[in-house]
Amino acid sequence: MNTYTLCFKEIDRTKFMVVGGKGSNLGELSGIEGIQVPEGFCVTTEAYKKITENNQEFNSLLNELEYLKVEERKNISEISAKIRMAIEKIPIPKDITKEIAERLTKFGVKNAFAVRSSATAEDLPTASFAGQQDTYLNIIGNEKILKHISKCWASLYTERAVIYRLQNGFDHRKILLSIIIQKMVFSQVAGILFTADPVTSNRKVLSIDASFGLGEAMVSGLVNPDNYRVYDSTIISKNISAKKLAIYAQQNGGTKEQEIASERQNRQALTDEQILQLERNARKIEEHFGRPQDIEWCLADEIFYIVQSRPITTLFPIPVTDDPENHVYISVGHQQMMTDAMKPLGLSFFLLTTRAHMRAAGGRLFVDITPMLASPEGRETMVNVLGKSDPIIKDALTTILERGDFIKSLPPAAKGLATALSGDKKDSSQGKSDKALSPPNYQTLNDYDQAIVSDLIKTSQTAIEALKQNIQTKSGSDLFDFILEDLQQLKKTLTDPQSFGVIMTGMNASSWINEKMNEWLGEKNVADSISQSAPNNITSEMGLALLDVADVIRPYPEVIDYLHHVKEDKFLDELVKWNGGRETREAINDFLDKYGMRCSGEIDITKTRWSEKPTTLIPMMLSNVKNFEPDASHRKFEQGLQEALKKEQELLDRLKKLPDGEQKAKETKRMIDLIRNLSGYREYPKYAMVNRFFIYKKALLKEAGQLMRANIIHEKEDIYYLSFEELREVVRTNKLDYQIISKRKDEYKLFEKLTPPRVITSEGEIITGKYKRENIPAEVIAGLPVSSGVIEGRARVIVNMEDADLESGDILVTTFTDPSWTPLFVSIKGLVTEVGGLMTHGAVIAREYGLPAVVGVENATKLIKDGQRIRVNGNDGYVEIL
Repeated sequence: MNTYTLCFKEIDRTKFMVVGGKGSNLGELSGIEGIQVPEGFCVTTEAYKKITENNQEFNSLLNELEYLKVEERKNISEISAKIRMAIEKIPIPKDITKEIAERLTKFGVKNAFAVRSSATAEDLPTASFAGQQDTYLNIIGNEKILKHISKCWASLYTERAVIYRLQNGFDHRKILLSIIIQKMVFSQVAGILFTADPVTSNRKVLSIDASFGLGEAMVSGLVNPDNYRVYDSTIISKNISAKKLAIYAQQNGGTKEQEIASERQNRQALTDEQILQLERNARKIEEHFGRPQDIEWCLADEIFYIVQSRPITTLFPIPVTDDPENHVYISVGHQQMMTDAMKPLGLSFFLLTTRAHMRAAGGRLFVDITPMLASPEGRETMVNVLGKSDPIIKDALTTILERGDFIKSLPPAAKGLATALSGDKKDSSQGKSDKALSPPNYQTLNDYDQAIVSDLIKTSQTAIEALKQNIQTKSGSDLFDFILEDLQQLKKTLTDPQSFGVIMTGMNASSWINEKMNEWLGEKNVADSISQSAPNNITSEMGLALLDVADVIRPYPEVIDYLHHVKEDKFLDELVKWNGGRETREAINDFLDKYGMRCSGEIDITKTRWSEKPTTLIPMMLSNVKNFEPDASHRKFEQGLQEALKKEQELLDRLKKLPDGEQKAKETKRMIDLIRNLSGYREYPKYAMVNRFFIYKKALLKEAGQLMRANIIHEKEDIYYLSFEELREVVRTNKLDYQIISKRKDEYKLFEKLTPPRVITSEGEIITGKYKRENIPAEVIAGLPVSSGVIEGRARVIVNMEDADLESGDILVTTFTDPSWTPLFVSIKGLVTEVGGLMTHGAVIAREYGLPAVVGVENATKLIKDGQRIRVNGNDGYVEIL
């Protein structure tokens, strides 16, 4: 019985902890019929444990390493070098060397071997660890093999491997190393392949890189390989490179670089027949593992050998469909200004709230727009309406449609477009007819008076107060029935014809003003000025309300000093110790009563609300204390109002001088009144929805407390990893397989790292659109202009709202801004976001506050560095780095 070695035929995926990721995958590959794997065996993790467990020098150095952070590169480098030396010095015990020698004898002592490492945190579905440990080729003789086994063990502590583990949250002590000893294949051609296109993520396109000699020349970047792409057993592209170098094995061990004869350099490394043979092998391997694979292969004497296969960990999951047809999905998060991953309970609440046909993938929601793209009318509406809000999506959809055969055409019956796109700009219109997405119909603008908005708000507030009272008496299964009933009520509110009519009328009036003022007066984006300081905008009022809280704090230096050092969320109780503390606490509590249900990413019910973590607000309050004089909220509102009224008067005066001027002025006045009276309400339905969500959440957390006391879950937040129905069942039965929670927590960690695409197909292809604009200067970063004006200032690149340290006059650069970011808008002079459209939240509030804004700027937070001076052009939609 061997304790320290296993041959490939004895290994499968259940031996992962014994032979690591690479080792268990090689065992699996060896068992696939028709797949050739060079013979070999693994030195198990038991051997690694035996040499390191009781070694004093190794363990004391490891203790030192455990206290270091990623940033401490110099210390990491020094200590990891010492650890490697310590491991290489440890003599390999006789019982281990004896087993290794016996295995080598069976293969023939004179054979050459590759010695590779295989870690227990490597080639996982969630983290690849590719290239983190070392590989040695063409090693001959027992002595040399043992020496390279020690080198491989030591390579677990290369600087790059240590840093990778720190970045991905892996514990050094829990990671063990197995060593693969595999017969060398002296290949004529070698390379890597991906069973999903590494550029577009298309799962049906296989991409092969190939070069002459051993694969090391390509892996180490010495040579540009050929690239072949295969779709459905058809070669769709070949890029033949000049392969000037190759690495070959030397007869007495080791490898050497060799120049390739000039007449061979541009020769195709694999024939077309070989390319298709390799594709068939790769698809067989992919089918076996059940997911796309990154495969290392080599060709020797006309036989393809597979030397490694690992899962591709960077692909965005495809929304699951019920049929084999082609589908096109668009991201809900890009419409909602919230592209973070959502937890299962958050996803299921959003799905219970919408009438749209959505699917979850990678912790995000997507709408299947295939039915709309299948008819010419639906296609035109979809592309144009989405295109107006987000030109990048328009370009991506145009790319798909230009292929001609991807979407099958249906008879003209594509209905329900608005339903399909219940995004941020449609919170209040989920489930409406196609009118929601049609171009503005100026004939159907209703003359709502201002009272209607007040009535709608009053009705909503009454319903929310009733919900707060009624939910208190509910628990167990009754609570879940009650919430489902109330969600039906919420759906009705969100699709209320009157509420929807008010929002669409405000939007259409803005479009009318912009169109007509451009036509009659040659002036663009006039609605931006007119809509400043519009009444009843719950979100912009929130930003001003936090300025009022700063007014209460400002006279009390002790309170300000205390807030600068607060870490705990219980700080509100401590405040009363200081002069002005009672007043401050009262002001903050009043603010939380009205807005405490908000937070970043608020459409996900599981996100931590301001009421749950009030310290989130401290940086914004202190920033307001520092950057503003008393009564700033009133002055800011008044300034916007005066600018809007002045612009109105100026437009009317200019119009009256035109032919038919009185009539034009009269029509314009009507539209301006509609914008002023109605446009603020657009933010209210989402506020009402988030309000309800927080009430549900508090009730569900009480149930979570009961489950904790019954030892069914470990912490209250565990319920976030169950869907609504699953949680209901757990509460009903008091039973739960806790592995589900653990698995979903791991999945969520993976999803957090993924960037969701705007548009993805059922083949997994991510279609990236571009801005098609000729009229902007070279060297600028293009985006979508959503609030007019040009401003220069210091860029503050902020990804988490809590890290915001803004000076008056800064320009905010971030991924997305949902309503919770509004309090920061009072301090800034301009806005740049990666995500967003013409009617998404950030755009609406930027116009309300008169801030030049450009949204949909791809990779803005990477291209613009914190502290750089930039110019934001909100008229033409671009950002310049000065």
